[in-house]
Amino acid sequence: MILVTGATGMLGRLVVDRLLDRVAATDVAVVVRDPDAAVELAARGVDVRRGDYDDPDGLRAAFAGVATVLFISAPVTDSGRLEHHRNVVRAAAAAEVGRIAYTSGLGADFVDEGVLGEHHQTEEWIAESGLPAVILRHPIYSELYINPGLQAAIDPGELTSATGGRGLNTATRADLAEAAAAAVTASDASATYNFTGPVWTYPELAKVLGEVSGRPVAYREVEAEEGFLGALAEVIRSGGFEIQTGDLERVLGRPPMTLRETVLAALPALQRP
Repeated sequence: MILVTGATGMLGRLVVDRLLDRVAATDVAVVVRDPDAAVELAARGVDVRRGDYDDPDGLRAAFAGVATVLFISAPVTDSGRLEHHRNVVRAAAAAEVGRIAYTSGLGADFVDEGVLGEHHQTEEWIAESGLPAVILRHPIYSELYINPGLQAAIDPGELTSATGGRGLNTATRADLAEAAAAAVTASDASATYNFTGPVWTYPELAKVLGEVSGRPVAYREVEAEEGFLGALAEVIRSGGFEIQTGDLERVLGRPPMTLRETVLAALPALQRP
């Protein structure tokens, strides 16, 4: 049986859907804090178990009889994230599960501070547990940049960023969820994957927005930005998000979503008949 944590989150729901494309519902379980939030999954035949990251004993009971725990990392907004990660790993080891899979972050193998540092520490705990492990290192989600908010660039016909024209190797949650399902249903007991999507730039994004909307969208470089993109601008301008591997395409068995496909998925109203 494959058990998925965080199954009611944005990534978790997609992972469960893709698992159900590959295995019977009787071979899938989920751990959620509130089972009432997973009634749809229960109706589809998924084994819904209660578990709370603050309750290691409850997690151990929830993990009983599981072949693979697919541990979807806690949100970065979780103030107790590291403690919760440690609780999950310890509970999986105590329950003697057959294998643990973990959605880590790209670069966690060499960055030991910040958000990636939390992934780095979690990977170390997994290694120390002695459990066979599948490490799924994710890039930044495409949806953090490519989302319905881009309509605000289409309307005035201008897209701005402080990225210096450098590339971003983001991937969509849909592709990463499908890859996770493929990885944990593969025969390999242990593996490490460094997932990246196709590199794209903001000038390219402006061009695609213009093409799919039928309205000109110019690109303008600015000195600084606020919010998420602004916080990462220096790393992006240094080329830190241009790393590429073939892992995601290899696991998916197809190329990841292109920039154009991602834009159309984020802004379906722009799709032409």
